Amino acid sequence: MAPSPSFLWSRRIILTLLTGFVLLPVFVMVSSSLKPLQDVTGAFRWIPSKPTLRPYADIWRTVPLADYFVNSLIVAGAATVFSVVIAVFAAYAVSRYSFRGKRVFTVTVLSTQMFPGILFLLPLFLIYVNIGNATGIALFGSRGGLILTYLTFSLPFSIWMLIGYFESVPRELDEAAEVDGCGPVGALFRVIVPAAIPGIVAVAVYAFMTAWGEVLFASVMTNDTTRTLAVGLQGYSTQNEVYWNQVMAASLVVSMPVVAGFLLLQRYLVTGLTAGAVK
Repeated sequence: MAPSPSFLWSRRIILTLLTGFVLLPVFVMVSSSLKPLQDVTGAFRWIPSKPTLRPYADIWRTVPLADYFVNSLIVAGAATVFSVVIAVFAAYAVSRYSFRGKRVFTVTVLSTQMFPGILFLLPLFLIYVNIGNATGIALFGSRGGLILTYLTFSLPFSIWMLIGYFESVPRELDEAAEVDGCGPVGALFRVIVPAAIPGIVAVAVYAFMTAWGEVLFASVMTNDTTRTLAVGLQGYSTQNEVYWNQVMAASLVVSMPVVAGFLLLQRYLVTGLTAGAVK
C-alpha cells in the first residue's frame, strides 16, 4: 500500500523540525565565529552585522592550536591503529577457534563497557605514576600514556564488534584459502580482512572519534607540551574574558577532520555497523 498523504506530510514536518533542531546550533556557531568579540558578547543577532574572518586567524595565535592539533592527530591516529590491529587478531581468534576461557574472555570484554570512564581515572593515574617512579618510563604526561588510556576505551568495543562481523564471514572462505596453501595468518589477511573491510572501517572511525574528542583523561594525563585539542580549547577562556568568537571558530576547525572523515567513510560505517547483525 502506498503511504497516505497525511503520513507523508507528517513525516516531512517531523524531519524538517529535526533538521532545524540539529542545524540551529551549527548555524549559531558559524555566525558567532564571523563576529567581532564585542558583537558576540553584546545583543544576540542571527546575522553578523560586520562579518569578519579575523577570529579564524587569531585562533592560532591566542593559544598554540597547531601544537594541540599535532598532539591530537598523533594520539588519535596511534590509538586507532593499535586498536584496529589488536582487535583484528583478537576477534579472529575468538571467532575461528575454541579455547579454554573463550566465553569468559568475551563476557569480560563486553562487561568493561558497563563501567563509567571516570572509574578508571584514579587507578590509571596511580599506575602511570608508579611505573614512572619505578622504571623511569614517563607514561603520565606523555602521548604514549594517553594512547594506552584510549586503548582501554576503544579496544573492548572494537574486539566485540569485530567478533560479530568475523562470525558473519563464511568459514568456507577460510577452508578455501587453506586449500590454496594459506595458513591461518594468510587466510586472515588475504580473505577475512578484505571481506570485513566495512566492519574494520567502522571500528577505526569509532576509535578515532573516541580519542579525538575525549576531555576528562586528556585534562589529567597531559601537560602543556602534550595537551590535545579537546583540552586546549579551554585556553580561549581567561580570568578577564572568554573569546567566544574564537571558541566557535576553533570548534569548527577542530571538528572538520572528523566530519570530513565521517562523510567520506559513511558508506563503510553504515555497512560495518549493520552487516554483522543481519548476515
